[in-house]
Amino acid sequence: MDDPEKFLRALFERAVAVADPMASMAEALPEKPAGRVVVIGAGKASARMAEALEAAWGPCEGYVITRYGYERPCQGIRIVSAAHPVPDAAGKAATLELLELLSGLGEDDTVIALISGGASALLTAPLPGLTLDDLQDVNAQLLASGAPISAMNALRKHLDRAKGGQLAAAAFPASVVSLLISDVPGDDPGMIGSGPTVGEDGSWQDAVVQVAEYGVKLAPHVLQAMEAHSGVVSTDDLRLSRTQNRLYASPARSLEAAADFARDAGVDVEIIGDALEGEAREVAAQHAALAEGGDRAPRLVLSGGELTVTRQGDGVGGPNAEYALALALALQGREGVHAIACDTDGVDGAADVAGAVIGPDTLAKAKIAGVDAAEALRRNDAHRFFEAIGDQVVTGPTLTNVNDFRAILVLS
Repeated sequence: MDDPEKFLRALFERAVAVADPMASMAEALPEKPAGRVVVIGAGKASARMAEALEAAWGPCEGYVITRYGYERPCQGIRIVSAAHPVPDAAGKAATLELLELLSGLGEDDTVIALISGGASALLTAPLPGLTLDDLQDVNAQLLASGAPISAMNALRKHLDRAKGGQLAAAAFPASVVSLLISDVPGDDPGMIGSGPTVGEDGSWQDAVVQVAEYGVKLAPHVLQAMEAHSGVVSTDDLRLSRTQNRLYASPARSLEAAADFARDAGVDVEIIGDALEGEAREVAAQHAALAEGGDRAPRLVLSGGELTVTRQGDGVGGPNAEYALALALALQGREGVHAIACDTDGVDGAADVAGAVIGPDTLAKAKIAGVDAAEALRRNDAHRFFEAIGDQVVTGPTLTNVNDFRAILVLS
């Protein structure tokens, strides 16, 4: 433990590595079908998933949508890029092309769907009566609201023609095998990427009520469009009878890999949950208490899930960096405590920064750099705070996505 920051970064790297599709997806693949196979996908990990599939099966026909910068070279599968977390025109055009590809398939054909976090923004086909501008406005509101991902994705399903089982339904009567990487608390397949291959029995009215609790306001014509055209596919719909959904990578698996890494280094480990939710700064205040007490050292507290930020300031931040900043303020330089908080996809909020590390000297560094930690937290400006003191974690595209990774290391 001569270098706690290096150790924490290595833990995060281990959590990411075990969720890399090139290392983990082959075991989830079915036997390659004899007939026509069409590979589709959407998400921040989908291009890497396509690359892994072709490494096992050879060149395939297909069409996959990923985030700008997350492209991978494939032999036959076409990779296209679009915006995340707010959809753009490229995502809309790509989604319409993807739906067209599925429309002519027959019962002897097989679709392999590669779905990961980010698909909610990348799959974009507005309902009749809605425009891309409408979806962009709703998504921007959702991202700033502090609503949990379950509420956000419940609404997104009803605004679109590719979510809530509709992508799989478009392929019927072809068989569909959907391979999923979970980035949602609880690993609910229907919430991963807003469930494009998973049936949905919730109503659009229920979804509206959920987001209204977080201050999201929908224009009258948006409500009218959902009432007239919401096409989510119920779980017992015949068109989903030939669809299988297989979850093969999850936050729990990555946390266990990091825990094993730490135990091998002689560290006592406690995993307090892989599905934590809540306001980032509030959870950080609760976790600061975990550094107190106990007679075991070194010890490590691991957690995953998806925290949220209710945006009130004008800063640049994300839930992981905000958690780290709030944790540093709560600890007030406590000796022997170090922590890391990162998103496993390499993107915290809308910034190309995975997260941040903190230690006993975080607030002292801030004073030297002339930045005010409390003011940065007030303004939701955690990314600029950690940039100023040199403690950001910047990975670039990780090509996977199993949600937040948090580790608190107590050395004394």
